Amino acid sequence: MRQVLVITKRELNAFFDSLIAYILIIVFLGISGFFTWLYGSDIFFTGQASLQPFFSIAYWTLFFFIPAITMRMIAEEKKTGTIELLLTKSVTDWQVVLGKFFATLLLIIITLAFTLPYYITVWSIGPIDHGAVWCGYLGMIFMSMALVSIGLFASSITNNQIVSFLLSLFIGVFFIIIFDVLSNNFTGSFGQLLSYLSLSTHYDSISRGVIDTKDLIYFLSITLGGLILTESILSRRNIVE
Repeated sequence: MRQVLVITKRELNAFFDSLIAYILIIVFLGISGFFTWLYGSDIFFTGQASLQPFFSIAYWTLFFFIPAITMRMIAEEKKTGTIELLLTKSVTDWQVVLGKFFATLLLIIITLAFTLPYYITVWSIGPIDHGAVWCGYLGMIFMSMALVSIGLFASSITNNQIVSFLLSLFIGVFFIIIFDVLSNNFTGSFGQLLSYLSLSTHYDSISRGVIDTKDLIYFLSITLGGLILTESILSRRNIVE
């Protein structure tokens, strides 16, 4: 566990040393703030204090931001050869994968924490459903866990950051859009299966304040699946060598 913490700290520091963290926070706050408070949002006209407009914007913003963050995590290290240097130290493939995963997730949680003034501002406007707000943030974190694991997997199979970014988006489109669209065109067990595979279905459920075991299992399964695939790609180098 100590090695995972060391790698997590190293990667998190790298985000801030390279200005990636500052750019992410500023751009995320700029986009979410603009569309939440100024343009296209009815946050002042819904008749109730709600942070739902922000969560709708943040949902799509993170969908594009997370692949942009994870595309360099392993691909760049494979290209420069530093991944081999890292893995020659007394760390396992799993510790490297988990360290990079937790560092990226922490960066996203820090970014979301900067939006808490939105919550306080809306709360000052009128009575707010605090449970729904915190569940909205929880849904954001679960969605981020799934997308980060997908992004790390995409980054592990190439040393080209652009390819990693596009592949991560491509996989994410299936979970965010395609499964949801297809589920509306099929009935029966197959339609239910497609609906269950849709990330939107589970995120919407949590963001409405309903925390169901099947939603938690869904997000944890995708996250664990992505991390297992990432670790298996890294471990293949030992077989090849």
